Amino acid sequence: MCGHVESTCIDCLIVHIATLICPSCGHKAVETMPETYCQHFYDCKGCGTVLRPKQGDCCVFCSYADAKCPPRQIEEAAKN
Repeated sequence: MCGHVESTCIDCLIVHIATLICPSCGHKAVETMPETYCQHFYDCKGCGTVLRPKQGDCCVFCSYADAKCPPRQIEEAAKN
């Protein structure tokens, strides 16, 4: 917690942990997302497939996880 009012602090609203789901084997892995950059590659722990972002997505989290990456979350929050 940063000590700010949660409903108005963008940093407090950012999700930092996401579940990646491999499109090849369905393996699910809970991972901590990088806060300051987009992750372009991820090795599936189930089958070894190297995940890469889908066209139009900035990173593997935006393509295959249950939450967008922190940079994208911040970008979307700034629009609102």
